[in-house]
Amino acid sequence: MQYTSKPIPKSEIEQLLEVANWAPTHRRTEPWRFKVFYSEESREKLSVFLTETYAKITEKPSEVKMRKIAEKPLQSACVMAICMQRDLKESVPEWEEIAATSMAVQNMWLLSQELGIGMYWSTPSLKDHMHQHIDMDQGESCLGFLYLGKIDAPLEEGIRHSTFDDKTVWF
Repeated sequence: MQYTSKPIPKSEIEQLLEVANWAPTHRRTEPWRFKVFYSEESREKLSVFLTETYAKITEKPSEVKMRKIAEKPLQSACVMAICMQRDLKESVPEWEEIAATSMAVQNMWLLSQELGIGMYWSTPSLKDHMHQHIDMDQGESCLGFLYLGKIDAPLEEGIRHSTFDDKTVWF
């Protein structure tokens, strides 16, 4: 892990949420929703919920996996459930709502680097059970979790296995 559980100032979390809110969105549906587990108590409750849910829905739960599930929220300074509110009129395709939510996360990702915050998106199947732990509106679904913490060491330079040119066709 490249970050610590050292608290992230609430003002920095709010900055991340503000830039997320400026993501492009078709028909201005603004589908992104974030459930922020900021306090230690809320992360502990999330940890217990995810661990207990894993044990309930898994035929032969792994002790190792259960421990990892329990530790993730506790090792982070903040956890966000990334949710998408489906336009109830379905005026745009669902994939566009998911894409807009992903762009909101991308906006946060870009600012997080400037703020010295590490984050990663995890998409465990447990996300599909979040409505049992938190209130969610009709048509709202959880797409995954963002785990955040203050960066504790210089980040390694990013790598790509191919260039943009290998993925581009010009006309």
